[in-house]
Amino acid sequence: MSRIQANPLGVTGDQDTSERSTSARNASSPPGRVDRWLASQLAGRFDASRLHIALWDSPVREGRADMPVTVRFEDRGALYKLLANPAANFGDLYSAGRITVHGDLMVVMDEALKEPRTNPRLAAVLAHLRAQTPTLADSRDNIHHHYDLGNEFYKLWLDSEALQYTCAYYADEAMSLEQAQVAKMHHVCRKLRLQPGERVVEAGGGWGGFAIFMAREYGVRVRSFNISKEQIAWSREWSRQQGQDSLVEFVEDDFRNISGTYDVFASIGMLEHVGVGNYRKLGNLINRVLTPEGRGLVHTIGRDRRQPLNPWIARRIFPGAYPPTLREMTEIFEPNDLSVLDVENIRLHYARTLEHWLERYEENLDAVRSMFDENFVRAWRLYLAGSSKAFVHGTLQLFQVLFSRSGINRIPRTREHVYLPVD
Repeated sequence: MSRIQANPLGVTGDQDTSERSTSARNASSPPGRVDRWLASQLAGRFDASRLHIALWDSPVREGRADMPVTVRFEDRGALYKLLANPAANFGDLYSAGRITVHGDLMVVMDEALKEPRTNPRLAAVLAHLRAQTPTLADSRDNIHHHYDLGNEFYKLWLDSEALQYTCAYYADEAMSLEQAQVAKMHHVCRKLRLQPGERVVEAGGGWGGFAIFMAREYGVRVRSFNISKEQIAWSREWSRQQGQDSLVEFVEDDFRNISGTYDVFASIGMLEHVGVGNYRKLGNLINRVLTPEGRGLVHTIGRDRRQPLNPWIARRIFPGAYPPTLREMTEIFEPNDLSVLDVENIRLHYARTLEHWLERYEENLDAVRSMFDENFVRAWRLYLAGSSKAFVHGTLQLFQVLFSRSGINRIPRTREHVYLPVD
């Protein structure tokens, strides 16, 4: 397996070398009274039975499984940088090996997310500043940064059935990742009440697994729009191999350029990249392309209140992303005479999905290292672990919003059709 990208996180060699030399100088100087006092203040924020803070002169505490996880600062600069801005700097320090974790990283994420949250008024201002209106060029750059890392990378840890890089649905807690992703796709299709011969447009199709599934299992015709070159190429080949290319068309283009008329609009895991400033335009587009009795579903990571994405995630992993609140999402529906029929929050399903992804990621670390560098390996471990705990603690939500045109009465009276057993 060839190396795909030597430095995908954007840290320059000069920067890395400079920080290492600075770290070496700082580490050679023993911690002083101020260093130890700062470390003690930091340690006081966490449960000492679960988390131990160590400085660079301390031996690594490893041994029994019941011992606290040790977070060790490898140099003075790492300690000061972390204290200056934990949310922005922990990720880079951990990725560079200047902060090391000895024990379960999930415990560290769990403790960190128990910390008091950002002042809500400040968070709202920051969220507004971040949630601007990305242009098509912005969207292309952001998508390339994350989704075009290489299909082989994602194949290492996503489900093998459909390469679903979105929340699975664990109808049974004992489900495998593959089973839960199939259950998620049925869950969405049943909510949409797909019928053979209907026309579906998908905005943001990933690797094409859901579009192919809809065509194969429900007999619909699908046009799927995506601006990731890697994903589109994979989707077209996979569709051909599955014999579904007569029912599914993969279009390498932005959702803003969707044309035609459709019975159903579906968007799974794309809204996070649209930008709140574009929501009304998205609603206008949906209103324009849906048939008179059309309906749709938006599946997205969200928030209970306005808050920007973690700054490290926004800088290194998901540039341009923003998880909206339900209030913000109404800009899609209200101005365009679209009626919300159902809202379901399945955030704990996403926490379990991420646990499964992290397990597979850890099982394939050697393969990841062959593609990228150690900085990348640690960064993505942190991203997966931290995201899982964010859903556990409710700092992130997962909304599925079902809608139709306003005044349409051909809708089920109950949800019974959604929860029938899958054959």
